[in-house]
Amino acid sequence: MKSLTSHKNSSLLMVLIGLTLCFIWGNSLMPASISGAISAHLKDAINLLLGDAGSSQSLSGDGLLRKLAHASEFAVLGAELTLLLRVQFKRGLPFLLLTGLSTALVDETIQLFSDGRSAQIKDVWIDLGGFIVGCLVTAAIAALYARHRPQKRR
Repeated sequence: MKSLTSHKNSSLLMVLIGLTLCFIWGNSLMPASISGAISAHLKDAINLLLGDAGSSQSLSGDGLLRKLAHASEFAVLGAELTLLLRVQFKRGLPFLLLTGLSTALVDETIQLFSDGRSAQIKDVWIDLGGFIVGCLVTAAIAALYARHRPQKRR
């Protein structure tokens, strides 16, 4: 019964990873004009939500917002892959890091073919940094959960 449960979890994680990759790479396929407009609307929404619209405290420019968005989406991917590899493949850290780096490189390569976009090495590092943070946070939470989980009685 336990293998059935972990198979269902693995399948769900693979679907979530696929959706996350579609989201990441789909955003990279957008022309700069559309991507910029989305960032501007998001920036305005955040400023409105924080009540800082028009004040000196408002979020200005979308560069930082875009970098945080990249790091965040890669952190989600890192968390998902950490859970999947922990459940199913039992692979080590080098495989996990190579997967994150490969995904970031593909993401930046896609942008070479998107109108008005470019690939930047610093973005690969930002993506990989977000990925590693997602992996580490997930691994720490999983370790704490395993440590404090009640032991099953035999």
